[in-house]
Amino acid sequence: MIKLFKHILGVLFVLAIGFKSFGQQRIPAPMQRYRPVYIRPYQQVARPRIINPGIRVEKVKENFIANQLRLTPEQSRAFWPLYRQFVEDQTAVRILIRANNSKNSPNGSIQLRKDMEYQTELVDIKKHYLDEFLRILPPEKISELYKAEKEFNDEMVRQLSERSIRAGN
Repeated sequence: MIKLFKHILGVLFVLAIGFKSFGQQRIPAPMQRYRPVYIRPYQQVARPRIINPGIRVEKVKENFIANQLRLTPEQSRAFWPLYRQFVEDQTAVRILIRANNSKNSPNGSIQLRKDMEYQTELVDIKKHYLDEFLRILPPEKISELYKAEKEFNDEMVRQLSERSIRAGN
């Protein structure tokens, strides 16, 4: 029994010495030192851009029209700012039309009169910008512009109806 006790004490002694000597020993390893990154106050941190779907559609529409019209660089420089203003003016009137035809608007002669005024305003916008477009482009290109807009809108409606059908709506 004493021999067994000596062996157990010997093993415990070796474990105690080994634990202190080998278990706590530092092993040199190649390490990279931490370097804090300082951002200067005037630097902008890159943030992911969230693109409005309406803006994306407008960009696709502009690319489609540009491919259809095949404008020269001079025509393009003069045409695109004017076209964007044309679309913006039409959109503003169409928003008014939608608000007039909502359920919250009063029914009757006032609503009908406003609707006719808005439709007249849309025609006036088209007349005004037709004159402006004629200063930049020949009539054939303006005709192509209106045809391209109509074709793009028809294609958008077709694709949206297909998506609606696939979604089960």
